[in-house]
Amino acid sequence: MKINVSLILTGGRSFWGKVWYTDIIIQLREKKVLMTDSYVCIDLETTGLNPRTDKIIEIGAVRVENNRIVEQWETFVNPGRQLEERIIELTGIRDEQLAQAPPVGEVLSEFLELAGDEVLLGHRVLFDYSFLKKAMVDEKRSFERKGIDTLKIARKYLADLESRSLAYLCGHFAIPHSAHRALNDAVATVELYRRLTELYYGQEEAEGRKSLFHPGDLHFQVKRDTPATIPQKEQLYKLADKHKLIIDYDIEQLTRSEASRRIDRLLAEYGR
Repeated sequence: MKINVSLILTGGRSFWGKVWYTDIIIQLREKKVLMTDSYVCIDLETTGLNPRTDKIIEIGAVRVENNRIVEQWETFVNPGRQLEERIIELTGIRDEQLAQAPPVGEVLSEFLELAGDEVLLGHRVLFDYSFLKKAMVDEKRSFERKGIDTLKIARKYLADLESRSLAYLCGHFAIPHSAHRALNDAVATVELYRRLTELYYGQEEAEGRKSLFHPGDLHFQVKRDTPATIPQKEQLYKLADKHKLIIDYDIEQLTRSEASRRIDRLLAEYGR
């Protein structure tokens, strides 16, 4: 068998030579990692920052194949509670827009149909992944993925900028962007990733699998929340009726732990 190999001499010069072998096994270590050009970029809007207690209110996803956007998808999600004013101001999403939206358990299959097993891309991708994984686990689904984080890349190479937020970076690179809506953010992140690869991917090649452009495992441990029990729901309805309370959440969508916390809170404030 005949192969071409590049040999680097101690003086730093290189030459091409031809190697013939029969029983010798030559193992070539390839340092260059091919850039990830097929992935699904995700962005979520949520009721807060804690994936264990807060809820998804909007999902945006963009499927990219060979560096080309081939599909976009978005949906509102009913969180089963009223939004805080700060979330309304931040996102522009209002309760009436979510009232008729499906709960998260009803949209996961559609999301997975688009996402498949592709690498996930995001700006602080672990945040979005953690909310999706919590929703998946609650629906008894597995959701293990690899991801690439444009925020980590920006922190490494654009440390001198005033901010590395998605909105600031879009302004820096003149990327069209309307902040804090899921699909808009996902589309903008795709373009941001393209700009970052053009500028900095070559500098990362020598790092091989340590490269920030190489997908890494996404880790988030979470336990499944079961739905609230019938006795819990009945107690909440009775407490609300007895004390003439206006409930700003959907009792039927509460998990067991959420119902327990709310019961304890009502009992502490109003008594039995």
